[in-house]
Amino acid sequence: MQTRFSLRQLEYFTCTAETGSIAGASRVLNVSSPSISTALTQLEDELDTKLFVRKRAQGLSLTEAGRTLAAQAAKILFEVSELSRLAGDTSDTVQGQLRLGCLVSFAQIIMPKLRRSFTEQHPAVVLSQFELTQPEIFAALRRAEIDLSLSYAMEVPKDLEFHQIKTLPPYVMLAANHPLSARNQLTVEDLVEHEMVLLDLPLSTDYFLSFFNVAGVKPVISERTKDMAVARSLVANGFGYSIVNFRPVGTLAPDGNPLIFIPLISNLPPIPVGILAAKGAMKRRTCASFLQHCIEEMT
Repeated sequence: MQTRFSLRQLEYFTCTAETGSIAGASRVLNVSSPSISTALTQLEDELDTKLFVRKRAQGLSLTEAGRTLAAQAAKILFEVSELSRLAGDTSDTVQGQLRLGCLVSFAQIIMPKLRRSFTEQHPAVVLSQFELTQPEIFAALRRAEIDLSLSYAMEVPKDLEFHQIKTLPPYVMLAANHPLSARNQLTVEDLVEHEMVLLDLPLSTDYFLSFFNVAGVKPVISERTKDMAVARSLVANGFGYSIVNFRPVGTLAPDGNPLIFIPLISNLPPIPVGILAAKGAMKRRTCASFLQHCIEEMT
């Protein structure tokens, strides 16, 4: 009997295997959980074998057959991505699909504008975006689910490439009526007596706290959030200060309250921002063109 399954089913399967849950795969792929669940059931039916052991409290774990398929599926998806890249390189035109990731903490500030200006210059490109945490970016690039991602140079694995665009110094974000809002610059020693709103995302949390660690002091964390817009509104309403690198164009929180941004003086160097990619991705004209576009727009 001939087995039939789709690349999409393999994509859903590898992402579920990587995240350990259908809900996790749903967040990474921006696909509904029922769609992923149906695809996995169909794949198991076609192969006539169980790929996951389903545990209510612990999510999903791969069976022996699942581990074997996961390794082969990753190779297949990589080869398909390479075939697509080679096909695109046969033309001098910047064209084809470009799946772009972006670190969730600053996607709202730069992604829509970059997308619009790039596709206006290159109308033959179909660009889609994905807002991800840093570990999710690493995983999506390795599975060839995205082509590139805008991010910081934070713990970049050796199997990926980072192409720097510029560096970003840190700022303290404050409410307009905060006791420190009239200062020209601040240090972490100035902040330790005040409450902090922490943007609590993988790797980002460690980065923000590193300013205090290097100075040998501890912040007073009063609020945690995974959403930058929420962090801005919490700060603007007096729940504490926060530390940011990407400053929004305006100085208003989403709820309309004003914000102040003051340079943070630290021994830590400014953090590089740029493009993360699989090795060799810049050989594709569309990827190289997007990197150059980011350099022109962001510097």
